[in-house]
Amino acid sequence: MSALRSALHRYVAMRRGLGHKFQAQERRLTDFVAFMEGRSATVITNSLALEWATLPPDRHASWALRLCDVRGFPNRGGPPMTRSNVSQRLTAYVSAAAETMPTLLNRSISPHTIRHTTAMHLLQSGVDITIIALWLGHESPTTTHMYVEADLSMKERALARLQPPNNSSQRYRPPDQLMQFLQTL
Repeated sequence: MSALRSALHRYVAMRRGLGHKFQAQERRLTDFVAFMEGRSATVITNSLALEWATLPPDRHASWALRLCDVRGFPNRGGPPMTRSNVSQRLTAYVSAAAETMPTLLNRSISPHTIRHTTAMHLLQSGVDITIIALWLGHESPTTTHMYVEADLSMKERALARLQPPNNSSQRYRPPDQLMQFLQTL
C-alpha cells in the first residue's frame, strides 16, 4: 500500500470519526490517489492536483469540488498544513524572493493577500462567482460578492457596454390643475 493510500485511509477514518458521511469525497480522493500512483508521484503538488481536477468529468463532480477535496488532504508530513505553517513558508519564500526583487520587502504579503489576489484573477478571467465561492470555501456566494464589488475594471467594462438613452431629458411641467391646487394651500 502506498504512503498516499495509507494517508487516505487515515484521513477518511478521521473524517468519519468526526461524524462526516464523506462518501462522495472518499470516492473522489480514492480516484485522486489512483491518479497520483499512476504518475508515480509521492508528493501532492499544485500542478498534479490541478491536472487531476481538470480531467474531463466522468462519474465525479466538477473540478471545483475536486480541488476542495484535495485541499484538505494530508500533506507529506501527516495532517494538512495549518495557517501558521502556511504563513511561515510564505514568509521564507518572500524573503528568498526579496534577494532578487527588494521591493517585496516593502509590501505586505500574507496568505490572505494571495487568496484575495487569486480570487480576483479568477473573477477577471471569467470564472463564475459560485465556483470561486466553492474554491474559497465560502458558505454562500453572497460572501464572495465582495470580489465583484472590488473589481473596478469589471464595473468600467459594464458601464462601457451601456447605451445612452434615446430620449432627451425634459424638465417636468406639472398640469395646470395641480398648480391651481398647490396655490390654494
